[in-house]
Amino acid sequence: MAIFLIRHGETASNAARIVQTPETPLSEHGLAQAERLARRLAGEGIAEILSSDLPRARMTAERIAAATAAPIAFDAGLQERNFGDLRGRPYAALGIDLFASDYAPPNGESWDAFHARVDATWPRVLDVAAAARGHLAVITHGLVCRAVAERVLRLDRAALDTPWRNTSVTIIDGPPWRARLLNCTAHLDDAA
Repeated sequence: MAIFLIRHGETASNAARIVQTPETPLSEHGLAQAERLARRLAGEGIAEILSSDLPRARMTAERIAAATAAPIAFDAGLQERNFGDLRGRPYAALGIDLFASDYAPPNGESWDAFHARVDATWPRVLDVAAAARGHLAVITHGLVCRAVAERVLRLDRAALDTPWRNTSVTIIDGPPWRARLLNCTAHLDDAA
């Protein structure tokens, strides 16, 4: 059993560098990325899909489900960090480092609250993985992928500072949990 940790496809807000709102869907480019990802995963033995319930993750999960015939379950614990009042604003207009370790967005999640949520969700992910009759695909968001890499896989700073590209795949084996493949987007290599 392996866990395929996957970031959702691209949104218009990703491309425009805008802090995303919860209802943000995939863009046409993101849908194409998700289709390419689904083709990549079609023969990988994905038996279950666990996804964030936000539309951009749901839409990515639906493409994978269509290619693998795996059922989808949703877990709000896999949502992206809540940036509260900053959602919908361009990064360049913020005037702050949104990702600073001591920054807590107004009406949003501090890093401690975000990490506590992801930490509490990971045992549920493991329960679903243990019950699956094959591999589990987890469709989530960039900061959740990074949190798992840091807090579960205990990766070094260089690996953690690499941006998590849209539809990137990290394959996790274990226990003990280790990355067999990290942040891979080979399925996008020949895409425009």
